[in-house]
Amino acid sequence: MPDRPIRFLIVDDIPENILALDALLRRDGLVIDHAQTAAEALELMLVHDYALALLDVHLPGTDGYELAELMRSTERTRSVPIIFVTAAERDETRRFRGYEAGAVDYIFKPIDPLVMKSKAEVFFRIGRQARDLQRQHDEMQRIAHDRDRAASLLRAHTDNSPLAFVTLDQDLVIRAWSKGAERMFSREAADLLGQPATETGWMDEAGAAVLAGWLSPGDLAPRHSAELPLGHAERGPIPCEIYGSILTGGNRRTLSLQILDITERKRAEEVRSLLVGELNHRIKNTLANVQAIARQGLRRSGDLAEFEQGFVGRLQALSRAHSILSDSTWSSAPLDQLIDDLIRVGTLDADRLRRSGPAVELTPDTMLRMALTLHELATNAAKYGALSVSQGMVHLDWAMRNGGLVLSWRETGGPAVTAPDRTGFGSDLIAAVAGGDDDSVHADWRPEGVVWTIRLSEGVSPLESEPVPVEAQACAMTGPATILRGCNILVVEDEPLVAMDIQAELEHAGAGQVHVARTVEMALSALAAGRFDLALLDGNLKGQPVDQVAERLRRAAVPFCFVSGYGREHLPPGFDEAPLIQKPFPPASLHQTLSELLYARTARAAE
Repeated sequence: MPDRPIRFLIVDDIPENILALDALLRRDGLVIDHAQTAAEALELMLVHDYALALLDVHLPGTDGYELAELMRSTERTRSVPIIFVTAAERDETRRFRGYEAGAVDYIFKPIDPLVMKSKAEVFFRIGRQARDLQRQHDEMQRIAHDRDRAASLLRAHTDNSPLAFVTLDQDLVIRAWSKGAERMFSREAADLLGQPATETGWMDEAGAAVLAGWLSPGDLAPRHSAELPLGHAERGPIPCEIYGSILTGGNRRTLSLQILDITERKRAEEVRSLLVGELNHRIKNTLANVQAIARQGLRRSGDLAEFEQGFVGRLQALSRAHSILSDSTWSSAPLDQLIDDLIRVGTLDADRLRRSGPAVELTPDTMLRMALTLHELATNAAKYGALSVSQGMVHLDWAMRNGGLVLSWRETGGPAVTAPDRTGFGSDLIAAVAGGDDDSVHADWRPEGVVWTIRLSEGVSPLESEPVPVEAQACAMTGPATILRGCNILVVEDEPLVAMDIQAELEHAGAGQVHVARTVEMALSALAAGRFDLALLDGNLKGQPVDQVAERLRRAAVPFCFVSGYGREHLPPGFDEAPLIQKPFPPASLHQTLSELLYARTARAAE
């Protein structure tokens, strides 16, 4: 320490300026280092301590002001005095910026030798005094009493800290294990001290390789950080954030670790990602339902006024169901609450409604479908049925059977009823949104009043504490306008209304047989029973992943695309070549994607 020289640093991009300053300032006991860029200067300051830094304002890349700001933002160089050397005019704005960046003085070129030497002398003496003070401090640190007291304070801090403090030697042998480490990992210090970290099961080989890299002789970084799994005695590997400092003693280096258990943070991040993905999925599925209602309404309406009336009413029904579900944080909601809401807005008349059934709650997707179903039933009754006359009544009854719900809508006192020659969009909508399965919806057109029976096999629980094979035909490949003609297409979609809309679009475009599968099992059975030219695959079927279906389609060489409200990150991995159609989608996008898939298959077959 007594022989350590005082160091100045000259930073200038012109070698002649450096040589001139060096010659002017050189003296016994002073070492002057040179740098021509900010990067070189910072590297030198990581190795050496400087009593003064002389910075040229105009440097290539990072200029002198920015270098000064970097020095002031770093603990190691924060206290180094800075004098700016510049050939610029005496601009008060520049001078103010220099002092703001941390300079203690300004020297303008051409340099006055006497002024330069006198200023440098001041900092040389300050540096020498600082060296002497440091020597005295080092000597005091060697006093045993102070050392023991410091060690005692440190031990008290580490033992009471929520962090775990662990010290490893150069061979990654555990040398210190705090009380906080005992609490965090449920491992006693006596069982670990003196043992290699990997042999205790506390650290795996990958983590050991990271820490060994920190301890390598060529690594000059004073601090390190990483996220590593570390072994808990009972819970197994837990995610941890590690901050490491290299301690050097003699020829050996030790590693002091501060460790934070981030299990809760990781769990929160996973939940947040899941919730964001689920929210995105729900929103896009809702928009896809709205799109399907609009398309089908346009096809079936006689004029725009009829379309507007039906479309707005259905959107309002969906909106009210969304509000009910939002109040229950999108978990489940009572059927009675949905009926009460229909009464409140005037869709149903409480004086002309008789309802009976146990208290049940519906899952969000079932609630949305039931809202549309009851809206359509009430609208039809008001136009043509019991609610179109003053004496008519509606009897709404439901019961739980075989784990599902059977709901009956019975009309009495209205005009005489005859079965319609053809079903309208409202009837098709009731059948679709009620579940879409065979025999799930039945209409009995009795003369005294229609009776609708709706069976829900899932999505309902008590509210109490209480496929046909399809023979495929060859596709006609005559051009984009007719490319789907005769194609057999598999649609894997769990939303009945969306599936109905997609099926109608494909049939309208000239497709042959369109087979709809609502579950993974139904999709696999359809692929085993028939041959398909194309497939559309939803990214998630009521929470069930579709990886198995995607893999079966790939093995069968069936071109397919994903149709989903999820983003690519939530789809099965390893299928990046499959296009993604985001819900809701325009028909042109669907036709174009399917056409491109078919053309690509034809091109591969021709090679």
